[in-house]
Amino acid sequence: VSADYSQFELRLAAHLAKDKELIEQFNKDIDVHTATAAEVYGREEQDVTKNMRREAKVVNFGIMYGLSTHGLVAATGMTYEQAKNFIAKYFEVRPKLLKYIESVKEQAKKDGYVETLFGRRRPTPDVHSSNFMVREAAMRQAVNMPFQGTAADIMKMAMIEVDKKLAGTDTKLLLQIHDSILVETPKSGAEKVAELLKETMEDVVKLPVKLTVDTSIGKNWGEL
Repeated sequence: VSADYSQFELRLAAHLAKDKELIEQFNKDIDVHTATAAEVYGREEQDVTKNMRREAKVVNFGIMYGLSTHGLVAATGMTYEQAKNFIAKYFEVRPKLLKYIESVKEQAKKDGYVETLFGRRRPTPDVHSSNFMVREAAMRQAVNMPFQGTAADIMKMAMIEVDKKLAGTDTKLLLQIHDSILVETPKSGAEKVAELLKETMEDVVKLPVKLTVDTSIGKNWGEL
């Protein structure tokens, strides 16, 4: 049985940036990539093409990794001008996310560290490097750390809770891969185990944005 957090870091980004609109979209189970594309392109959601949604998805996830104009060009095939305009428009739509990212950059430079929602810190000395490449890479890492680090913190908390609930049963916690947990369990109880994983992982922390977990069952990892 596998259980994985859906759009984990983007949900956490909505919370960290206090973006009420994005939080509301997640809480109402709206397709955030389609909604983002509609806002950026100024269209109704039903008029958003698959390609527009794909572009919005690349930016939604990529922005947390310091996605640049060149990076968007490489990922989507846009022209440089199109990519530049898309990112500019994206931040017009998501001003709170831009404000949060800028605050993380400022903290990295001023305080010499960035931190997760739970206070785990990462030192950021290289943001002051005289080498441009080193400095830019350090800043991308600094921006990403609160998102990915908070996700990692929550995943560890979830694994501890799952392990407690599985104690004394025939189910074994096998792997944790990024946003997912993989367990091995007798086929007869697989549905109940999937439900246990989903409930435990979704409830491990209470945030304004809901965490959603998808589960799947198969004979081996390849079937999941």
